[in-house]
Amino acid sequence: MFTGIIQTQARVVSAQLMQGVLRLKISVAKEFVQHLELGASIAINGCCLTVVAVDDDKDMAYVSFDIIDETLQLTNLGAVTESTLVNFERSLTFGAELGGHIVSGHIHCVASITDIIKQQNNYKMHLKIAKKWQKYVLYKGFVCVNGASLTVGELDDDGFWLHLIPETLALTNLAHSSIGEQLNIEVDQQTYTIINTVENYMRRYDR
Repeated sequence: MFTGIIQTQARVVSAQLMQGVLRLKISVAKEFVQHLELGASIAINGCCLTVVAVDDDKDMAYVSFDIIDETLQLTNLGAVTESTLVNFERSLTFGAELGGHIVSGHIHCVASITDIIKQQNNYKMHLKIAKKWQKYVLYKGFVCVNGASLTVGELDDDGFWLHLIPETLALTNLAHSSIGEQLNIEVDQQTYTIINTVENYMRRYDR
């Protein structure tokens, strides 16, 4: 379980595909991996991954994950290369402040960036999302984008807009994203559950 509050950006050291499994190795400041154990969960670009190796040197820590083909198909992790910046969040611990919203780390789909508008006091990004997922994205509701808990802006027929504040741009890799790039999307689980429950109820009693 995660909060959608990105702790830092990590850099991809290597991404090697072997027999359908991607071994992803990232580097991150040692302060973010204190007491990290094998088998722990970390959200990388919002995708919950299991730690399979940890090592370090004087200043940096190196964390490795194995990513299977299903995850590669559903997320943007299959497109990362050496030096790619990825969003990093350790799993939620008991008693920690919940500043975003409850995030599972299970990516539903990817969305494509179709427009970016940079103004002095405003940074807007438009994301195109598949029709089947649009009903779960509500104006002023929550959505998790590359692991970051964000508030949905205006909606249109293709997707939705994000309004990104300087703090979000500084802490996440969204400022480095460009038009055409795909971002991981996890819709709000509560919204997902309510809509599916209502639709199932309506189908059952409309027969």
